[in-house]
Amino acid sequence: MKLLRFGEKGNEKPGIESDGKWLDCSTFGEDWSEEFLENNGLERLKTWLKSNSSKLQEISKNTRLAAPIKRPSKIICVGLNYSLHAKESGMPLPETPILFMKATTSLCGPNDPILIPKNSTKTDWEVELAVVIGKKALYIEKENAMDYVAGYCLHNDVSERDFQLHHGGQWVKGKSADHFAPLGPYLVTKEEIKDPHNLRLWLKVNGQMMQDSNTSDLVFDIPTLVSYISQYMTLLPGDIISTGTPSGVGLGLKPPRYLVHGDEVELGIEGLGEAKQIAIDFNKS
Repeated sequence: MKLLRFGEKGNEKPGIESDGKWLDCSTFGEDWSEEFLENNGLERLKTWLKSNSSKLQEISKNTRLAAPIKRPSKIICVGLNYSLHAKESGMPLPETPILFMKATTSLCGPNDPILIPKNSTKTDWEVELAVVIGKKALYIEKENAMDYVAGYCLHNDVSERDFQLHHGGQWVKGKSADHFAPLGPYLVTKEEIKDPHNLRLWLKVNGQMMQDSNTSDLVFDIPTLVSYISQYMTLLPGDIISTGTPSGVGLGLKPPRYLVHGDEVELGIEGLGEAKQIAIDFNKS
């Protein structure tokens, strides 16, 4: 299944994508949230659709899409998890996963604008494969880790490099501004993706290809990440693990290049859809 959420900010509704159409699932009676996943929602939805899909109203493709998961309890990101990205950043490959958080208030729809923060000079792009947790996970083994995965999303881990690297030594400040986590268009359930470790992911700025890689280059794979993170914190249904970005970010270019007002960012991951975001300077919004 491909789950989506649609509507104006603060009034989002649940839906699905089916045969190229967006369908309104409001009559199911639940949003795609932690509670939905925790209570076997995906299986219940699958059963419900068998007898109700023909009755669902089609949604116009001009409708705003929201993040496909209602605000998760946390967004956990993995740093330097592609070998070539570590090289372009001038850093050695990590021996264990590097973790940092993004504020949940940074979450937005896949086509919402990227808001360049006040006093920003180095807002950067990062296409990433995001993993959505399907059930509570704590101290789990790598061999069982995929049992805790609900599905996958396209994510742009937007980053302000000056805030990240020069404002106190912790990356979270450069990762958590409003609209710094465009997610979606869909939550694609894991049975739809044959091999999440062999997906092309790419990103363009103003039509120029900047990132073009494959998840096969991940340093730490998904089972390793889910198990590892669960040793340090409880993962709840709906939590997002963003697995890292490949080479081609603005920071790694010579000279570096960052987003400015009006830039158009397009990105996609094989099987997970595409997104488009326009950069808007906070001072001009």
